Amino acid sequence: MVVMTRWLNPDEQRTWRAYVAASRALMEKLDRELQRDAGMPHAYYEILVRLSEAPDRRLRMSDLADATGSSRSRLSHAAARLEASGWIRREDCPTDRRGQIAVLTDAGFATLAAAAPGHVEGVRRHLFDALSPAQVDQLHRISETMLDHLTEG
Repeated sequence: MVVMTRWLNPDEQRTWRAYVAASRALMEKLDRELQRDAGMPHAYYEILVRLSEAPDRRLRMSDLADATGSSRSRLSHAAARLEASGWIRREDCPTDRRGQIAVLTDAGFATLAAAAPGHVEGVRRHLFDALSPAQVDQLHRISETMLDHLTEG
């Protein structure tokens, strides 16, 4: 059976390349700023945010990996670094001997609280300030549609 490739037309190709370049540039810019201003990469910031929003500032490591879109091994490496910094601690899961719980420490929460204003300003400056209110609405609707499509089933 021969499968026909559905090549992108010129408009789709331009849109795809612009989307990839803009997404990469935004995340690289935000990552550089967090490194410079808070001494952490964006991936670590995201872990701290997820823990700060969780009940009792704690999540199973597997749930944290899912929430951050990280592999289990990648999250374990990041958690070791965050634990060495005193920003999180890991505890054994009381219901599963193989599982662990990541807990945001007071020092980690304080670090996040100090980093958040600069990061939010960067998101505002590099994303939202460049868009009109109508474009923000379009971006939201497009992003939700893509997320629904990519996470269905």
